[in-house]
Amino acid sequence: MVDITHKSFTLRKAIATATVLTSSVETIEAIEQRKVPKGDIFEFSRAAALFAIKKTSDVIPDCHPLPVEFASITYKIENLSVIISVEVHTIYKTGVEVEAMHGASVAALVMYDMLKPIDKNVEIQNIRLQEKHGGKSSHKKYSEKGLKCAVVVCSDSVYRSEKEDSSGKAIVSILEKHGLNTVDYQIIPDDFDTIQSTFKNYRDQDTDLVIFTGGTGLSHRDVTPDAILPLIDQEIPGIMETARNYGQQRMKTAMLSRGVAGFSENTLVLTFPGSKKGVEESMEALFPQVLHVFEVRENRPH
Repeated sequence: MVDITHKSFTLRKAIATATVLTSSVETIEAIEQRKVPKGDIFEFSRAAALFAIKKTSDVIPDCHPLPVEFASITYKIENLSVIISVEVHTIYKTGVEVEAMHGASVAALVMYDMLKPIDKNVEIQNIRLQEKHGGKSSHKKYSEKGLKCAVVVCSDSVYRSEKEDSSGKAIVSILEKHGLNTVDYQIIPDDFDTIQSTFKNYRDQDTDLVIFTGGTGLSHRDVTPDAILPLIDQEIPGIMETARNYGQQRMKTAMLSRGVAGFSENTLVLTFPGSKKGVEESMEALFPQVLHVFEVRENRPH
């Protein structure tokens, strides 16, 4: 099975349909009048679809077991066809497209089985996914907005070339994967005044997003949040709360990070841990959805 441990819980929805084509008006009338000898095909297929949705991971090898939090099965008769629609919702790390399609296909099979004694030419057609929502595929693309970004590595040892930077380069790489290619990158020491002057310089250059990595811990040289917080005029606590919660689920010491986030004038600043794993987890927890803040600020009344 695909590793989804890095993913976050989000609301995910899917709608799938299947078509059962009959060969006569008489068959459709029997369906509508609930006169099919084997019983009410709508009720039987609905129950079967619910079972199928819940059991998808039991029969599709690469599907993950997941909590099904809503399922709806509806029907529509068009000419000689019965169109089955299955909608599934979950709040989980992966989508429910296969669950919806599995439910629609089993509902169609039940209808086929119940109708074949009275219609030898009944057939199943067009099992397909109609809609899906949730997860990163639903996030808007921000690359066309031309956001200017900067990544600043705060580390005495990296600044003195005693160590190779990995965290800053990881952030740059992830930003580029999200289509943010205008990224400045520099390395500075763990120094309060240097951190502040570096950020002010980017802010004065109208940089949209500045990410600091390093200096968010508890040692006497970890001063990044202390330097940045006084410059923030609109703090956004939920950003780092989300990052810490994500990290806490994977590493118990993530609660010790003192990262802060918010706007200083029109520049969004984020302060991440100094480890490569720490920044990768923070980026996974926050991006690209955190970029929605730029759209919110664009639309606010002046």
